[in-house]
Amino acid sequence: MESYILNLIVFLPLLAGLVMLFIPGRYQKIWKASVLFVAVAEIVLSFCCYYFFINGKADILEFKAQWLRLAFGSFGWIYVDFHLKTDGLNLALVMLSSIVFFVSVLSSFDIKKYSKGFYLLIYLLMSAIYGCFLSHDFLLFFLFFEFMLLPMYFLIGLWGGERREYAAIKFFLYTLLGSVFILLVLIATYSSVVIPGASEAVIHSLDYDFIFTSKYYLAGSLLDPASLSTIFGINTRTFLFFLFLLGFAIKLPVVPVHTWLPDAHVEAPTSVSVILAGILLKIGGYGIIKLVMPLFPDLFREYAFLIAGFGVLSMIYSGLAALGQTDLKKLIAYSSVSHMGFVMLGAASFTKEGLNGAIFQMISHGLISSLLFILAGVLYERTHDRQIAHYRGLATVMPYFTMFSGLAYFASLGLPFLSGFIAELSVFMGAFLACKSGLLPYWLVLTSLTTLLIGASYCLWVLQRMFFGEFWTKPTISTGQLTDISVREWLMILPLSILIVLLGIFPSFLFNIISTFRPW
Repeated sequence: MESYILNLIVFLPLLAGLVMLFIPGRYQKIWKASVLFVAVAEIVLSFCCYYFFINGKADILEFKAQWLRLAFGSFGWIYVDFHLKTDGLNLALVMLSSIVFFVSVLSSFDIKKYSKGFYLLIYLLMSAIYGCFLSHDFLLFFLFFEFMLLPMYFLIGLWGGERREYAAIKFFLYTLLGSVFILLVLIATYSSVVIPGASEAVIHSLDYDFIFTSKYYLAGSLLDPASLSTIFGINTRTFLFFLFLLGFAIKLPVVPVHTWLPDAHVEAPTSVSVILAGILLKIGGYGIIKLVMPLFPDLFREYAFLIAGFGVLSMIYSGLAALGQTDLKKLIAYSSVSHMGFVMLGAASFTKEGLNGAIFQMISHGLISSLLFILAGVLYERTHDRQIAHYRGLATVMPYFTMFSGLAYFASLGLPFLSGFIAELSVFMGAFLACKSGLLPYWLVLTSLTTLLIGASYCLWVLQRMFFGEFWTKPTISTGQLTDISVREWLMILPLSILIVLLGIFPSFLFNIISTFRPW
């Protein structure tokens, strides 16, 4: 049975979506119950995988079947395996995704416009994301990666704010550009591992196990390190490495290819912002760690300073940009870009501590950013106003809301005993070890420490400005609107808050699985 758990994780949302197509429009409660049931089922399935993994049964958490055999002229045959497999990295992200989807589904219950279409798109997005994380074949990963674009485009474009079309198109174009770069590297990889005109007996697929563990470089191929071919005066392999890195950096995102994210967050409904910040950004980091590093380990190490430099630039620039925001959701969006810079810095350190910290940061940020966007959505749902300057002293009328907001912002700034602290500490430990080995300069890592001060500045500023002092709101906002957390909102906020605290106190729960993954 276990070998089919991964198939169930990927295809259960699609099956539920097909069933929903035949449920009449007057049964909205059934739609909500079904999507909530699927979200809970995914949590159960993902934690079952965790149980098998930590008990030494990772070998049975795998499914492989030949899916397609495509002919490409003189290139011969390419085999596409439907290969799903767990490791420490994707298992952690699947568990995170299941929790974030559960919270997102609960927050979407106030969607009234075209609600059936909304839930169908959520189902499609769930399958695409789970398939992307669990894929163990390069082409299969790319297909799921591309399939994510359409549901998210429509979720922003149909259910977003006033500038939803602009934000949706910008998101689509940026991500599609990254996909083109990734596709070019996929083609280059295929041309490097398949001999034109060879017999079927020696032709291999784009399965990760073959690409990353075999001596697959063919003399003169695009990925052959000894090849002297160039593109625009740059070695072909180096050129493809930067295309691959940029494709995932757009998704992460990294400054200066980050501008699509604040617009998408501001215009997206709360439930979509939760998915975007909690899961979709992590696919960029996942691609860098799972694909770019194993495929180009030598070049990743050679250009570690440049990669770490863009990570530090993202950390500082986006933190300063967050300081200047007046819109609460835009501030959280820029803080997300800043925190994703830690992933670049940790990965570029090429140390066990730095890599574990980068992965831990992805999980921690997924929880923290989801909580921050949920809290911003709770306030916006009551007042339809996200301007920070329009609130003061909310602790007086919304004490529980204030308590959880304090937890979220303190976790975001890296307070000890919360998950953000563990992630940032691990990244900095790895970065300083990289300095000791000569891979990174000390001044770069010391510069990155300023982001701790910047992060504390905008987090504490929001808390002081909105929650403390004498109670005051914009005259158009009445006190009666500012009711405290409802039962449904408790169900959204409490799981995220508990996990943020637990991972801060017992980080070994996560380190035990992510430390088993090594991309080099």
